[in-house]
Amino acid sequence: MGTLLRKPAGTKGKVHNISTSDAGWKYVGFNLYQLQPGETASEATGEREAILVLVEGKANIFAGDKNFGELGERMDVFERTPPHCVYVPNGLEWTAIATTALTLAVCTAPGNGAHNAAIIGPSGIRLEDRGKGANTRYIHNIAMEDRDVADSLLVTEVFTPQGNWSSYPPHRHDEDNYPHMTFLEETYYHRLNPAQGFGFQRVFTEDGSLDETMTVRNGDVVLVPKGHHPCGAPYGYEMYYLNVMAFQNHPDHDWIFQRDK
Repeated sequence: MGTLLRKPAGTKGKVHNISTSDAGWKYVGFNLYQLQPGETASEATGEREAILVLVEGKANIFAGDKNFGELGERMDVFERTPPHCVYVPNGLEWTAIATTALTLAVCTAPGNGAHNAAIIGPSGIRLEDRGKGANTRYIHNIAMEDRDVADSLLVTEVFTPQGNWSSYPPHRHDEDNYPHMTFLEETYYHRLNPAQGFGFQRVFTEDGSLDETMTVRNGDVVLVPKGHHPCGAPYGYEMYYLNVMAFQNHPDHDWIFQRDK
């Protein structure tokens, strides 16, 4: 197994725990919890911000002194309904108490305190189509550039129909060359429908220094430190992934982004 492919550590509790030191990069973190009713997950954000995505199931969510009550509606990710999500800034602790079977994703990146704890979905999130033909896929923009809901986090869900490609044509964003390109590390949390299915993801650079093709199965995470990173879903199996990135403009040119927001 290549170092970029991470298998879940079991089926209960914290099944993914991907920190910046574990991934060997600077910005993106990703954790995933599988909880049963009554079970709890809790983390302090420290110097990082977090977006909690209720991938499946319901939970009572708390962040600092805020009680957001019971959130969640989607019981199967392949319903394609917008997810319930909560933003938690740096310097707070959050808690999730599952009220049903729960799949909870915790997406993190450096925070600067510019946003308050808040519910950021499902309101404001809608299913959008991208691409044409066998490149068609459907997305939920949870926290992308057109939604000012986080300091540096970029989070999106992508549904790729059977037989189609996604993150395609191959593209990359691994240079600090703003506004033409920004450096974005990524994690891909994959699900397959039916669950016994599989898909493929290739991560490769143009100079060939990195070229890894992985068979992804239900619950796997792929790390994309650099390079191109297309995904393919074979006939008979729909692919979902939750994509996490961190948006960091070049410091010399960030003033352009701030001015034009």
